[in-house]
Amino acid sequence: MSGIEANFDGLVGMTHHYAGLSMGNKASMTHRGKESNPRKAALQGLMKMKALSDMGLVQGVLPPQQRPNLPALRLLGFTGSDEQVLNKAAQYSPLLLSKLSSASSMWTANAATVSPSADSADQRVHFTVANLNKKLHRSLESVTTSRALKATFSDQNHFVHHDPLPQHVDWGDEGAANHNRFCGEYGEAGVQLFVYGREALQEGIAPERYPARQTLEASQAVARLHQLEEARTVFAQQNPVAIDSGVFHNDVIAVSNRNVFFYHQQAFLNQQSVLAELREKMARLGQTLMTVEVPAEQVTIQDAVESYLFNSQLLSRPDGNMTLVLPEECHLNHNVSSYLQSLIAEGNSPINKLHFFDLRESMRNGGGPACLRLRVVLNEKELAATNPATLMTPELYQRLTAWVEHNYRDSLYVADLADPQLLEEVYVALDELTQILKLGSIYEFQR
Repeated sequence: MSGIEANFDGLVGMTHHYAGLSMGNKASMTHRGKESNPRKAALQGLMKMKALSDMGLVQGVLPPQQRPNLPALRLLGFTGSDEQVLNKAAQYSPLLLSKLSSASSMWTANAATVSPSADSADQRVHFTVANLNKKLHRSLESVTTSRALKATFSDQNHFVHHDPLPQHVDWGDEGAANHNRFCGEYGEAGVQLFVYGREALQEGIAPERYPARQTLEASQAVARLHQLEEARTVFAQQNPVAIDSGVFHNDVIAVSNRNVFFYHQQAFLNQQSVLAELREKMARLGQTLMTVEVPAEQVTIQDAVESYLFNSQLLSRPDGNMTLVLPEECHLNHNVSSYLQSLIAEGNSPINKLHFFDLRESMRNGGGPACLRLRVVLNEKELAATNPATLMTPELYQRLTAWVEHNYRDSLYVADLADPQLLEEVYVALDELTQILKLGSIYEFQR
């Protein structure tokens, strides 16, 4: 059955702020404490969604989390009215309140790992929500993320939803940011590449400066849950040097689309062996892996981290062109800009179009175009079974744009998170959003 790749982007939440919560993410740490603009961030994300929809691609929307996270603060012993809980938390620790107000769910590449029905033994689409247990602010997302995904993909004849892996560092799972899939046509069987940073159950090579967030054991567990054949899965370790250079997820150093792999020369440990295994397993499916390896002498790892070159979306447009959706920052780095010009000019690259977007609000917090999306391969029946209210149309874009402009602030500092009026604004807005996207009761507050 023919298929498409849908991209489901996360709406930026109303508490989008720069707290520098992500050790190993240089952009996040660099902008700590600076003024953010939640309204601009959300509108920038929506403009990217609409542009991809206008290209003829299937584009979906996933909602933000309920933040500040009052239920979590109450679990930690802060009592009283909502206003009192916020005040007590802010007095106790502004950092804790910041963590429990993070808008990081906007980066839906970390929402889950998704395997299409063409790859799974039961011929259903499988979702495993990421536990994100390396970071407190992200580990609290899984409950609402699971509800949102189930409200979007609800038909049990087509979709299977798995709980997050155990909340322990040995099972650290960061979702699709460490996952790629290779195929001919989207609806055909493919090979899935799971990338990890370290092994938990035995000694091995690991980064020294920054933490490895994904374990081999977590990736193997997801593959088992998704009923994937060993002959069509590859497990590869990310280069520890890359992680220590700020490549906190694999999607900061590599990206794939169909049978094309765009990656840095220093992306993986034992890189040639990884590529050889991918080629062999693709060949068994009658497919040829096409590689675009970016030489370190042209683009350093530091260049890649600063520009987010590989945190781009590699997409097949309906006209047959393969397009890289890139952040504007790629223009600003001379080495990256020169490389991209040569890539397009050479004429024989499978990547033949470039599309740049201003996503500066997200980029300053450490997430580029690919961070903002969750890839979901669907066949015709599965697409028909997807919640239609979550799929981008000109009408939905206009409605969500008006919703953002009405509800979002244009300035936010960490200290503003203790404002009880902000909490009320969030409640009112999210209540309206669930009606727009027809998601039902996915949040814990009651209106």
